[in-house]
Amino acid sequence: MAPNLLVLGGTTEATALCRRLAGAGIAGTVSLAGRVERPRPQPLPQRVGGFGGPEGLADYLRAQKITHVVDATHPFAARMSANAVAGCALAGVPLIALTRAPWQSGPGDDWRHVPDIAGAVAALAGAPARVFLAVGRQHLAAFSAAPQHHYLLRLVDPPAEPLPLPHHRVVVERGPFTEAGDLALMRAQGTELVVSKNSGGSGASAKLAAARALGLPVIMIDRPALPARRETHEIATVLDWIGHHPADLGV
Repeated sequence: MAPNLLVLGGTTEATALCRRLAGAGIAGTVSLAGRVERPRPQPLPQRVGGFGGPEGLADYLRAQKITHVVDATHPFAARMSANAVAGCALAGVPLIALTRAPWQSGPGDDWRHVPDIAGAVAALAGAPARVFLAVGRQHLAAFSAAPQHHYLLRLVDPPAEPLPLPHHRVVVERGPFTEAGDLALMRAQGTELVVSKNSGGSGASAKLAAARALGLPVIMIDRPALPARRETHEIATVLDWIGHHPADLGV
């Protein structure tokens, strides 16, 4: 049986992988969570929405005769990644995660590590400041507990409804971003502090370089813990893994 992949996508790495798969003539589907209104065009057929937990994912894998699953979701998509591990185990389908290496602080960086979104909110207690809040739209409501700050928000889509932050400015822009662009943006907004998830990769690291250049502190949200799984940062390793896991083992 020829390979038939499910790629759990939504990242730059997922799109790059799908291009390689399409170019190699490997069949597959890319699944998107549906949080972005205007997703990037994909080189493989796509589906949008959740699966209904591990059992729903396992049912989908069986029904669609999926032979391999690649989890190329965002490093903070913890629930989806955990469901992928459990769902693949239920269906007997091999799984590999294509992830980004996490960012590491270097000379000139002033990072204050927190374990999660709640930790980032707690770290914002104190006097009002101008904060570049780079955590994604789905987490903005949590920061209403620190309403004294003026927040700079960079979103892929314009907000569909009023945001729960009394003082904010929204910039609608899609990455990858540049250090020069983020320097200009942060200077124009008088940014004093950056809040960021440790997403890794190159597409969103410009704000960290800009913060370093400006001598600004960064509240860095560490990645969530995930179940044990096979993992790589390289597309070539994924392709090699597919070649070494015959399709008839996955169904």
